[in-house]
Amino acid sequence: MPDNKTKDIVPNEEAKVKRSGSKIRKEELLDQAKSLPKLPGCYLMQGKNGEILYVGKAKNLKNRVTSYFNTSAKTPKTQILVGHIYTFEFMITHSDAESFVLENNLIKKHKPKYNIRLKDDKTYPYVQVNFKHEFPRLEYVRRPKRKKHLELYGPYPYGSNISAVLKTLAKAYQLRDCSDHEFKTRTKPCLLYQMKQCTAPCVGKISAEDYQKDLRLSLGLLKSKKHATKSLQSLTELMMRNAEDEHFEKAAMLRDYIEELDTFCMESFEQSVENLDENNIDIIAYHKGSEELDISIYIMRRGNLVGHKNFHFLVDDLLDEVETEVMQALLQYYSQSNDILPEKIITMFDKENILKFEQALLDILGEGLRLKVYSKNKKYESLLLSTLKHASETQRLRLKHENSVFIGLNKLKSLLKLKDRPKTLECYDIAVWQGKSPTASQIVFYEGKPDKVQYRHYHMTELPEGNNDFAMMREVFERRLKYGNFPDVFIVDGGKQQVNTVLKVFEEFDVTVPVVGIAKAKDIKAGGFRTAEYHYSEERLVIPNRANPYVLNKCSSLMKIVVGMRDEAHRFSRRLHHNAEKKRVITSWIDEVKGLNPEIRKQIKRLNIYSRDDLKEMSENEIAEVLELNSKHASLVCTYLHAEEN
Repeated sequence: MPDNKTKDIVPNEEAKVKRSGSKIRKEELLDQAKSLPKLPGCYLMQGKNGEILYVGKAKNLKNRVTSYFNTSAKTPKTQILVGHIYTFEFMITHSDAESFVLENNLIKKHKPKYNIRLKDDKTYPYVQVNFKHEFPRLEYVRRPKRKKHLELYGPYPYGSNISAVLKTLAKAYQLRDCSDHEFKTRTKPCLLYQMKQCTAPCVGKISAEDYQKDLRLSLGLLKSKKHATKSLQSLTELMMRNAEDEHFEKAAMLRDYIEELDTFCMESFEQSVENLDENNIDIIAYHKGSEELDISIYIMRRGNLVGHKNFHFLVDDLLDEVETEVMQALLQYYSQSNDILPEKIITMFDKENILKFEQALLDILGEGLRLKVYSKNKKYESLLLSTLKHASETQRLRLKHENSVFIGLNKLKSLLKLKDRPKTLECYDIAVWQGKSPTASQIVFYEGKPDKVQYRHYHMTELPEGNNDFAMMREVFERRLKYGNFPDVFIVDGGKQQVNTVLKVFEEFDVTVPVVGIAKAKDIKAGGFRTAEYHYSEERLVIPNRANPYVLNKCSSLMKIVVGMRDEAHRFSRRLHHNAEKKRVITSWIDEVKGLNPEIRKQIKRLNIYSRDDLKEMSENEIAEVLELNSKHASLVCTYLHAEEN
């Protein structure tokens, strides 16, 4: 009995000491905050280990920072943040607008846990032309880079089939369509030259000047209606000349190209949306609901409405005024975006905030941007109202159908009995076949969306016993935990045994991060003990110290996040596994061919898409053709492949 009393008393005493220490620390921080200057600037809230928890800006540093530690009522989010603060730093700026810029830079640098971080994972297609190359090609890109020698065209709306259009343009104007590496290494024209779909600049069949003329004509179809008309006219004239010279096959090909490109131009430069002007414009509106805040951006390029983007956050996560938080989120969006920048931004901000936002953008981007308010510009009022309606309706439908990531993350918080909503999740999967080339993948989601910069591959150790998921899971976590910077929750692809394996590693490393497993339910479908057939049905979340797994279809939002991570982990781990296995299999015989120098071996590994048996059935000349070998090297490969038959 005394022992039981002791066990009851000790935790309570520890809790009292902890609360007392927290209170003392809060009083000390309040005293420090009261001594801050009444000047504009930024403040950095730091945790126990010096990590940056939150970055904020203020017109008056003393008043703003003091508000965190005084006795006034605070939101639950602020209370959680204050409970983790051990110290803070501050930086003074010349103006409130300058503090916006500094805040944006500090958030990008430190990625604080309690700041709203806007991730733009929706991209539109562009056409990129690198004029640094003597013979540029038309490139399809999703995330274009801003460089002097690059010309960009777009963005193009979904459904424009720009990839197919680029292939047609390359054929119509006989432009190169090969990679830079292939262009440099080619010694004779490819098949496209023989088909009159390329002028073979790789081997000097056309001058750079003539090639550039053809390229400029092709780009006219991407610029504007006026340029497109001129380019199509040149193609039509070429078609007529070929018909007059009785080159009917070529004329027919050009006719088909013209029809396809004319359809593309009509869809690109003619639409029912009112064509206001030729400027690039972004229209921005936000809607604050009872639970979430939505920001919508309508994107107009060259006078055409090409698409939209939407971002949403929890209202409880906002630690500053709504419009201030929206402006900071948009600064992140524009400073991180690779898209073509707008020349105008139409917003619903008040006059004072518009001036701050414009100046901050100028400081960050160095681009001339004009901002207008819809109430003073009737020309854009209807578009701004449409954008605002889009924000409110998007939020309504998302909450109605429980598609918000925050619903799923809060459910995970409840299941794991966490104090705060988990933001960063890491998922792991092992890929191995018959014990060969085992690999593992680390997938990271932030606020329910992929954070691909944090993805990692692991080459695993091949084990004598072959497949051993538990040993490999142990290995990958032993390696992962050495790096620190843990997520809020670890997820493993597997059931109770895999989760227990990870927990044992956590005990050895003294790590207390929650870990869960995702696995499908296994039910006996038919048959007896030895002939049972299993049916894998519903997805379940395996949680330590919980009697039964949580059935994920009870919360569609959480299921979408967790199953999405598991599937992404499968894809990522198998990609490395397949590459490793391909390298292992190919290397096993190419390196055995005698008489080949390292460069030729490397070339064969790069170009070969055939199995050993496929190559065996080819003649020496065919091997030389597919592997781009001279007769001597092709003979060596052929001799090796048929050596076993002799």
